[in-house]
Amino acid sequence: MLETSARLLRLLSLLQTPRDWTGDDLATRLDVTPRTIRNDVERLRRLGYPVHATRGPAGGYRLGAGSSLPPLLLDDEEAVAVTVGLRTAAGGSLAGVEESSLSALAKLEQVLPPRLRRRVAALGEYTVTSAATPGPRVAPDLLTLLAGVCRDRERLRFDYRTHGDDASRRDVEPYRLVNRGRRWYLIAWDTDREDWRTFRVDRMTPRVPTGPRFTPRPLPEEDLAAYVGRGVREAREPFTARVTVYAPAGTVVQRLGYWGRPETVEPLDGESCRVTFGADSPGSMARWLAVLDADFDASDSPELAAAVREQAARYARAANPGSA
Repeated sequence: MLETSARLLRLLSLLQTPRDWTGDDLATRLDVTPRTIRNDVERLRRLGYPVHATRGPAGGYRLGAGSSLPPLLLDDEEAVAVTVGLRTAAGGSLAGVEESSLSALAKLEQVLPPRLRRRVAALGEYTVTSAATPGPRVAPDLLTLLAGVCRDRERLRFDYRTHGDDASRRDVEPYRLVNRGRRWYLIAWDTDREDWRTFRVDRMTPRVPTGPRFTPRPLPEEDLAAYVGRGVREAREPFTARVTVYAPAGTVVQRLGYWGRPETVEPLDGESCRVTFGADSPGSMARWLAVLDADFDASDSPELAAAVREQAARYARAANPGSA
């Protein structure tokens, strides 16, 4: 039989599992009587752990939320995951959390057993992190506000600045937050434009108080991460064109890399395919077409064809600088 202090820690570990435990289940796990479980639950409550109990055949014990945060028990994998997460948060896209992340990290690493400390140290020693890509940072309280209005179905008013630095005021029904790398996006129904919109969170300045509650609508699509990614690409690539490439579709996908998204390459036969490109201008698309290392037909787009001719003339001059 476990000593009282060890048994309380074991009981607390079981209660932190998100499920209801009957007294008999806990007594069997800890090899004690149900009466001992009831006494131990009272001890945990006096220590500040909000253990809820329900009566009846379907009742049991569950650890709930209280007015203050009591100590938590983590297993080995959870401790490693939290440690790595804190290290990442110390240099991530959230502003104002570096100091608190480092403080929590120091406390956690101080009590890690040697076997876990070695695992975490190995992750740090043998993992190479590239220099952080410059990008906007978002205050945690702004994300908390947005998550709250999404949860509570409350309309939100905010000032917004577009990529072109145009200012506007928006009134929306917020639905989801999406994180892509160092950027956060809000998916919302714009009540003035009567359409779905995606907003960069770092360009938003909310106006409080929030608005009235709204009735939720069906989301624009199930995969919201793909929905945001497609919108970001369309905003970044306003010019599109379809090009026939005289090479197998699989070869083109390999050579395109990032651009070779499966939905943009349509096989025509075993030796050719049609590719839909997106770029910020015809000139940049013409330059990227060189990576295909294959013949292609850009005549369907007059703007792209003109940019290809200009690029070809530049290459011709580079090959024979003395020509007229």
